[in-house]
Amino acid sequence: MTTEKISCPNCGQQVDSKASQCEHCGANMAVSAILAERNLKIQTGMLPDLSLSPEVLVPRLGDYLVERDLLKPDELIQALAYQKTMKDAGQAKLIGKALLELNLISREALDQAVTEQILQLQSALQKANEELEARVLERTLELEQALNRLAELNQLKSNFVSNISHELRTPLTHLKGYIELLDENALGELNKQQADAVRVMKKAEGRLGGLIENLIQFSAYSQGTIDVDIRSANLMDILNDILENAQRHCDEKGLNLQTKIPANIPAVMIDAQKLPWALSHLIDNAVKFTPKGGSVQIGVNVDDVYVQMYVFDSGIGIAQEKIDEIFEPFHQIDGSSTRRYGGTGLGLAMARQIVDAHGSEIIVRSQEGQGSYFEFALNVADS
Repeated sequence: MTTEKISCPNCGQQVDSKASQCEHCGANMAVSAILAERNLKIQTGMLPDLSLSPEVLVPRLGDYLVERDLLKPDELIQALAYQKTMKDAGQAKLIGKALLELNLISREALDQAVTEQILQLQSALQKANEELEARVLERTLELEQALNRLAELNQLKSNFVSNISHELRTPLTHLKGYIELLDENALGELNKQQADAVRVMKKAEGRLGGLIENLIQFSAYSQGTIDVDIRSANLMDILNDILENAQRHCDEKGLNLQTKIPANIPAVMIDAQKLPWALSHLIDNAVKFTPKGGSVQIGVNVDDVYVQMYVFDSGIGIAQEKIDEIFEPFHQIDGSSTRRYGGTGLGLAMARQIVDAHGSEIIVRSQEGQGSYFEFALNVADS
């Protein structure tokens, strides 16, 4: 196995990357590397040009020499004054160099003191690195535990939503049955006021049933990848049903429904159950957030590879910084208890999951107060 080589920053010779000392010049590799880095900073103007020596790594060398009784306090003061004088003259010197020139310390004693200080610094650095590694490991374990706990909570939430939705479905079925009997006069003739009340209950039951089904479907989708059965389908047949419902909803709210759909649309590869639901929800959303008198446009663009579908409305729009939020489950831009628009906040999240499962994506363009535009593309089926 070949050992990686690096250049010694001191002499330039190739040395084993794991060596602590250069076998050619005896330089300490860690110290030499720091000196080389400092030399680069001097060359680039990041540090003033001072003599390169291990002393540059030692903080407060003068104080250390005094503590070791290698230097007297008044000698240190003398050396500092000399150092300042030389600096003012444009000849900056390190304190060690100043001490040597004033013959206040021997080269041997200075080198010994510097070496001791560097070894202490290396030891402190190694200890700091070890402590940092331990802290990083500790924080990593804490983060993993937090993520695991979050996953457990998400699973509990999904289970709760699934269970409560199925439990709600049973009594709702009973309510639906009796409301239909009343509406069909199977339990006796109703007067006008009673008939109006039954129609209100029937509409509320339908909305509640839709919300429960959305919760059940979302719970199933959140367990993993959506299972889609993608086959060739006649998109025009699907659009006719969707447009009929869209027209009814627009009429009820006083909106103008516009369509821009070519006469001949090629067959597309879709799940004929799930994809229409996603498109219908985009249309329902456009109707919900468009005030009376506004307009909703449904369009189709066709080329040789894709069929692009879009829904455009003149509604309240979405602030640019909040566009990503609309696809978050159970999230609504206006989350206050007095919000004007109802809903669970699941529709767009589920629609995106369905479109993603078709290998496409929902693209949104919107400005607050100026409406919203949603589009996605479907693959054209092979002829």
